[in-house]
Amino acid sequence: MAELDTSSGGGKKGGGKVRTKKANTKVDLTAMVDLAFLLITFFMLTTSLSKPIAMDIAKPDKSEKDENRLELRASQTMTILLGKNNKVAWYMGEAGKSQPNIEGFTGIRKSILENKKKVADLNNNDPKKTLVIVIKPTSGATYKNFVDIMDELNITKITTAPAIDDENILDSEKDFMKQNGIL
Repeated sequence: MAELDTSSGGGKKGGGKVRTKKANTKVDLTAMVDLAFLLITFFMLTTSLSKPIAMDIAKPDKSEKDENRLELRASQTMTILLGKNNKVAWYMGEAGKSQPNIEGFTGIRKSILENKKKVADLNNNDPKKTLVIVIKPTSGATYKNFVDIMDELNITKITTAPAIDDENILDSEKDFMKQNGIL
């Protein structure tokens, strides 16, 4: 509550110059502080923070059992090799049967979308037969490269969980990457 103090301005008695009294104002800020804390509490309780969304990743099992192994058609599989200097090499189908393409992260999105469309057209847009991505990070790749390629998969709406195979990089893949200076 606001108070107004109108006490006399002090000291002199008697005849002298007549001065007007100055009003000293005191404002009680208790109500405003209470209101501020009520508003802060209200907004803290009513807002929701964004929850992090994780993307599924499938890694091959260490065991040699082939009974649960998923067979994929080569026409549905796109393998992406992460190399150094922010370069990627990719190919469709089986290793050694098709020539890998080398691109930067700026062009990989277009390639993924084109291959996704080709696979969908080949399979009459069957939702069970979509493009499957196999990512093979090499020793030259950085963690940022892996995160960038996962972001690209998310942007291109790849619905199948990408398979990450960092241990089974073929010698032909390594040789190709060394010849082109990305390993």
